[in-house]
Amino acid sequence: MPATIVLDEPELGLHPYAIKLLSEMIRSVSHQVQSILSTQSVTLINQFAAPEILVVDRTEGGSVIRRWDEAEIEHWLEDYSIGDLWEKNVLGGRPGQ
Repeated sequence: MPATIVLDEPELGLHPYAIKLLSEMIRSVSHQVQSILSTQSVTLINQFAAPEILVVDRTEGGSVIRRWDEAEIEHWLEDYSIGDLWEKNVLGGRPGQ
């Protein structure tokens, strides 16, 4: 097995149920290898908890990486899914910044 697996938008062309299965496969191998995914998919993001997600923002020509703690956004999570927060840009990662 490789030490790291990197997947860029692995959900493209997949049925929503297949995206759920994909996330389960990623989670199962993540105990053995580091898994890095790049996505813009609300459906895929919804398969993970806030601490499992890193959001990258471009700032002044550099990158700022943030991991959200569920306690920081718990008031949002009462009414919205993590994917909703991604879609509403509450989590960051917005293009063109």
